[in-house]
Amino acid sequence: MTQTQKPRLLVLVGPTAVGKTKLSIELAKSLSCEIISGDSMQVYQEMDIGTAKINQAEMGGVPHHLIDVLRPDEPFSVAMFQEWCRELIPEITTRGHLPFIVGGTGLYVESVCYEFQFTDAGADEAFRTSQQAYADEQGAEALHARLAAVDPKSATRLHPNDVRRVIRALEIHHLTGGTLSSQLEGQNKQSPYELCIIGLTMDRQMLYNRIEQRIDEMLRLGLVHEVRGLLAKGYTRELISMQGLGYKEIIEHLEDGLPLELAVEKLKRDTRRFAKRQLSWFRHMKDIAWIDVGDGENFSGILAEAHAIIAGKFPADLEYNSKH
Repeated sequence: MTQTQKPRLLVLVGPTAVGKTKLSIELAKSLSCEIISGDSMQVYQEMDIGTAKINQAEMGGVPHHLIDVLRPDEPFSVAMFQEWCRELIPEITTRGHLPFIVGGTGLYVESVCYEFQFTDAGADEAFRTSQQAYADEQGAEALHARLAAVDPKSATRLHPNDVRRVIRALEIHHLTGGTLSSQLEGQNKQSPYELCIIGLTMDRQMLYNRIEQRIDEMLRLGLVHEVRGLLAKGYTRELISMQGLGYKEIIEHLEDGLPLELAVEKLKRDTRRFAKRQLSWFRHMKDIAWIDVGDGENFSGILAEAHAIIAGKFPADLEYNSKH
């Protein structure tokens, strides 16, 4: 790579349960990649089942970054993700490997691809406290309605249960008079990288069926036991990590007495809604080459289509160093 060339960055996005993990491993092996997790929950240690975290056996020897790097009571933000990626991408490139971001957290991934600059609006702790108190008294939906009134685009993107981010979006409006959504729309969106972004999609009902099957498998693997163990270690429901899908619903079962079958029903519903929001976010991203994976059964065809996209984006001197 000459001084004038941008470093290459391969990216794979798509909704939860669409099949990113299996494809990413096969691509990484054939292209000598190191994978950077673009998931806002897999950074947390001891949170494995509810995050569908890849395990060592599934990694197949492919180096993975930003997995199990924080305790559940430590904060994680898009700014931290950007900073880590700014360090990791050149390090991986220097090793002669291809940096490969894989994940479904749209804002995090896009912020790295296009080097988003977020306005430092500052903070108003009294305002945050008042909004949290309002959410505690009136409910997360009522707080979310406040956001919908001043920043409907952010309200569409953020789930009502994501109280911390809803409060931050309200705080930005409170401090600046502007909105978080206009901040995002105002980004230059010029990439510091030579980008190849692949998006996976499938029939909506088929995706929803896969989501429900995945959640059933999480329960079989011991999701309730995992959440109970985290609570026993003092990780409370107020933590951002414990408000993640799969954790907050099971906490409602364990601490509030919500029957397990209702908690699971709620988890499946919320995960379907989350997948819909993920797809909506990615549909608005530029530069994505989409692959409709069908029912996911024709894996060799999906892999071949991904390789063709990559070969079209990156010059032919990209080494396909198969380890097999």
